[in-house]
Amino acid sequence: MDNSIVLLAAVLIAGFGQQPETPVAPDFVTVLQDAYDNQKSDFQIQGEGEVVRILSDDLEGSRHQRFILQVSPIQTILIAHNIDLAERVSGLELNSTVEFYGEYEWNDLGGVVHWTHHDPDGSHDDGWLKYKGIVYQ
Repeated sequence: MDNSIVLLAAVLIAGFGQQPETPVAPDFVTVLQDAYDNQKSDFQIQGEGEVVRILSDDLEGSRHQRFILQVSPIQTILIAHNIDLAERVSGLELNSTVEFYGEYEWNDLGGVVHWTHHDPDGSHDDGWLKYKGIVYQ
């Protein structure tokens, strides 16, 4: 066998499986864990989680539909969805997946995501929830 072919094969095999050197953006779980660990708040986050608990509505001030999502094996977040400004997530079930986009606020229980609705004043990013293909905003 020609030595140049053997050398080419060795170079190809040695380079196989190597990752590109461009940095990869962190996934939302990493961002949430960092926010929780460092008590960060007031930033927009998009992700998804499994419904592990459905809570009663918060009726103090603006009304909020509340439920807890498991977003990683070690972290949960509370979703506080303003039902005075957006439609309630209909038919929400345990163990189902909900996608979200909203503002994260740190607390010692894992954090809260709110602003999961449109902003009628246009001064804040519009958030949303997506459940069974329906967007609630």
